[in-house]
Amino acid sequence: MAEDKKLVEQITPMDEDFAQWYTDVVRKAELMEYSSVKGFMIFKPNGYAIWENIQKIMDDIFKENGVENVYMPMLIPESLLDKEKDHVEGFAPEVAWVTQGGLNELSERLCVRPTSETLFCDLYSNIVNSYRDLPKVYNQWCSVVRWEKTTRPFLRSSEFLWQEGHTAHATEEEAEERTIQMLNIYADFCEKYLAIPMVKGQKTDKEKFAGAKATYTIEALMHDGKALQSGTSHNFGDGFAKAFGIQYTDKNNKLQYVHQTSWGISTRLLGAIIMVHGDDSGLVLPPRIAPTQVMVVPIQQKKDGILDKASEIRDTLKAAGIRAKMDDTDKSPGYKFAEAEIRGIPLRVEIGPRDLEKGTCVIVRRDTREKTVCNISDIVSCANQVMETMQADMLQRAKNHLASHISDAHNYEEFKDAIENKPGFVRAMWCGDVACEEKIKADTTATSRCMPFEQEEIAPTCVCCGKPAKKLVFWGKAY
Repeated sequence: MAEDKKLVEQITPMDEDFAQWYTDVVRKAELMEYSSVKGFMIFKPNGYAIWENIQKIMDDIFKENGVENVYMPMLIPESLLDKEKDHVEGFAPEVAWVTQGGLNELSERLCVRPTSETLFCDLYSNIVNSYRDLPKVYNQWCSVVRWEKTTRPFLRSSEFLWQEGHTAHATEEEAEERTIQMLNIYADFCEKYLAIPMVKGQKTDKEKFAGAKATYTIEALMHDGKALQSGTSHNFGDGFAKAFGIQYTDKNNKLQYVHQTSWGISTRLLGAIIMVHGDDSGLVLPPRIAPTQVMVVPIQQKKDGILDKASEIRDTLKAAGIRAKMDDTDKSPGYKFAEAEIRGIPLRVEIGPRDLEKGTCVIVRRDTREKTVCNISDIVSCANQVMETMQADMLQRAKNHLASHISDAHNYEEFKDAIENKPGFVRAMWCGDVACEEKIKADTTATSRCMPFEQEEIAPTCVCCGKPAKKLVFWGKAY
């Protein structure tokens, strides 16, 4: 039992040091390992498997919504990047450059993609000619490089995995419809599979994507009250099209510029899962996204029949489509329990000599440690029922946490007090002036997270300057 306790004690309590708790969970759950280059991390099997599940589910959803996958080059010529001035300036501080190929210096610098708008624009300028060629609804799964000064596993790294969708449409209306559609797909996915509720809305001009006409975002709230931008969808209008000459002949034989969108989610969603659901014993994974949903643990496994029955339970679960494994190592049961908890495996099924005699087993939920005695013959239905209940309970807890960490501020004193003393989102009115955004950030380190789609007036004037208000904004400190 000493070893079991030691395993858990290696995780710093979240209320003591949340940042260290996060790092401890990432390491002890064996999600990643640091590489020899700062900001570039190694995805270990436990971590990569979560991303694989996200990728598989999202890819199926994309294809159901008319999205086709492509793959674009990793390197972008500087001359191509320079075609869109605002875009280039937005990414310039983070760009990594290749200046030498083999033993020879390159005649033109090549950018390691921080994002792929320019590549897709170059492609569309070559393949879009007529209205019959539209829409183009492409997506790629890849990695990108942004040379970050301060890094943290999954949340902000110099290289990360993501998907980036890039579309071209005949009309402004079609582009806007696709932009909002993809944002809603992201929000629905996060709620349904990750058990994380989102605040949806539009970014201010100061916070929008470089070169975009409008940026929409889903914002999640972490356990410590900080926000995490969890997915974005951008309406580019025809700005990129004009820069890259992407035109098509319409039904009246007139040349028109296309309207474009871009949208993406990344491996920072793993960070969201950890910080929304984790506890002092480690990771807690929602059943629908967990790589291993059930860990079968035989008790006193050397006794006759125990291992055979444990194997039978595992195989029955797997045959029913449940992702199940069995821990038949020679570690103590307590150590196996602690290990499964650190990894966040949703259900643990215990089977020992007494259970074998009764034809039962014990199902233990990772989130609440609640135990359910189940007939072995009913293991599939019982496991599914417990997982569905756990998934729903995790979402409800996250919703409750979000709701209880939203404050309203009607003047600047209330605002500063809320930001300082009430972790979470602060709703406050804004005049629309970027100077107020900058003052708020300078005074409090909080930023505008989004202008929610569901607008209401909670005060007539801007929380910062007192001028007439234009928008309700969610503000907060963020990762």
